[in-house]
Amino acid sequence: MVSPAVTFHTAHLHTGIRLRYAAQGASDAPAVLMLHGATDSWFSFSRVLSLLPPDLRAIVPDQRGHGDSDKTASDFTLDSMAADAVALLDALDISRAIVVGHSMGSLVAQRVAAMAGDRVMSLLLLAAATTARNDVVLDLVGEVDKFEDPVSVDFISAFQASTIHRPVPREFFDTVVSESLKVPARVWKSAFRSLFDSPPVAVPSTCPVSILWGDRDAVFSLWEQEALRRHIPTAAFAALKDVGHAPHWEVPDVVVREMVGILV
Repeated sequence: MVSPAVTFHTAHLHTGIRLRYAAQGASDAPAVLMLHGATDSWFSFSRVLSLLPPDLRAIVPDQRGHGDSDKTASDFTLDSMAADAVALLDALDISRAIVVGHSMGSLVAQRVAAMAGDRVMSLLLLAAATTARNDVVLDLVGEVDKFEDPVSVDFISAFQASTIHRPVPREFFDTVVSESLKVPARVWKSAFRSLFDSPPVAVPSTCPVSILWGDRDAVFSLWEQEALRRHIPTAAFAALKDVGHAPHWEVPDVVVREMVGILV
């Protein structure tokens, strides 16, 4: 399932965090930094990586507290994850990158642009919003706040299944669940609380932005897409028919075409 072109590495960042990341493509190719959603890992983009042309350099970290990255920190906020993303670009000597973010990662990506706009070639936001302050996330925060280790595999399976509309391969889905099981209860709590509490940030008007949203997204509504488009009025927007909250899982070919199109 995982492309043989993918390699795995560890970076020790000046933010004090050790991040594990997947990489694919030549080191001198245009870089694409992909930021996953809450409780996911690099594997969330594995279906995209298998379709990505070799003339793009993909960098896909497990964000702090997730996957096989450092879980010792006390801060698992969107701002800290954005600082890690910029620090990872520094560590890899990448001056500018396309930054792709899914769900929580889309909010982190917007913070990367606000924090270091000169480092962002373009933003591609998947299943995004200006803020995750809605009833769906509030309900999740209420559930997650009750968690103790180990987090229930039944909850994780139901949570991940609720995000998709189109079926995905069973082996892929099972691995997604396994990756979420790596996330300790305290990280679930901190990440979801930060998701709900974090205000919108201003994306520089000079930063090109593309938004892909599935019209069956059960987390972020059409109303929230309209708010996002008002917040970033220059953004290109596409609604994907019969796609849920995970376009990169359900229609990875569409996401890859969008990434490649940014460079054309």
